[in-house]
Amino acid sequence: MFGFNYVKSSPSNYVLQYRNGQIVREGVGLAFFYFSARSTLVSVPMNSVDVPFMFEEITRDFQAVTLQGQVSYRIHQPRQLAEQQDFSLLANGSYASEDPQRLPVRVLNAVKAQFRTLLQELDLRNVLQATERLSQSAKQGLSAAPSLISLGIEIGALSLLAVKPNPETARALEAPMREEILKQADDATYVRRNAAIEQERSVKENELRSELLIEQKKRQVRETQVESERVILEKKQQIEVQELAGKVQLEQQNGELVQLQAENQKREADVRAYGLQTTVDILKELDAKSLQALMMGQASPEMIMALGFSNLADNAAKIGEFNFSPDLLKQLAGRKA
Repeated sequence: MFGFNYVKSSPSNYVLQYRNGQIVREGVGLAFFYFSARSTLVSVPMNSVDVPFMFEEITRDFQAVTLQGQVSYRIHQPRQLAEQQDFSLLANGSYASEDPQRLPVRVLNAVKAQFRTLLQELDLRNVLQATERLSQSAKQGLSAAPSLISLGIEIGALSLLAVKPNPETARALEAPMREEILKQADDATYVRRNAAIEQERSVKENELRSELLIEQKKRQVRETQVESERVILEKKQQIEVQELAGKVQLEQQNGELVQLQAENQKREADVRAYGLQTTVDILKELDAKSLQALMMGQASPEMIMALGFSNLADNAAKIGEFNFSPDLLKQLAGRKA
């Protein structure tokens, strides 16, 4: 109203109020009324800004690479920036120029120039293998870049996320490593196959060793059995020899016994023959009547009766009649029974 306006800035914005070319008020988070007809407001953002980037550069060996990353910066000298760039505000609160929108581009140009300087001293392999060292060197170079120092800009962080060569170069670079990986894979396959063959050989050797031990045990068992059978056979032979020796000895003893018995029987026969011969010689000199008389003393009653009947028969012509009494027949019959 009547040209007076009210402004209220955030804590991340540095506000400067110019009047007649002189700074009358400045600071962060200010809130005040001002007369727009005689005042100019400048607002410089002091918060950290993250700007992604991706651009292509050439290495020392003339290989194109694409750099992709992010840079963070903030304005730590807002008055210095306000003196060189137009950050003035219009009445509606928007910037009066395009300098605020072009500031990230200026920062990215400084980043690109710094990386171009570094890549001109490095080969492609070194660039691909030294990403972190490259980003650190670029950050140090940007911290001392005159174009940024003059604007009061401070680099907070610089991250190089990817470094990519063109597809043909990438395939050429990958080929040796790919072949090496394939070779390692083949070597691993050969090692695994050799290990498998070695394990199989060990298993077969163990099986053969086990079979050999089993055969040795079986052979020992068979030898033990044969030895046992031999010992048993020897024992049987010894027993048979002992039995044969016993039989031979028994037969010898039987032969000696038979011979002794024969000799004894011969002696007995000789004795009996001698006795009979002696008796016969004696009896030769006796007549029949004398012999009968001699025998009567040792004869049984039947023999005596038989001799009596024999005498009767001899004198039958002289005997006229002979009667047997029933008692005598009965007696004779009873004795015979």
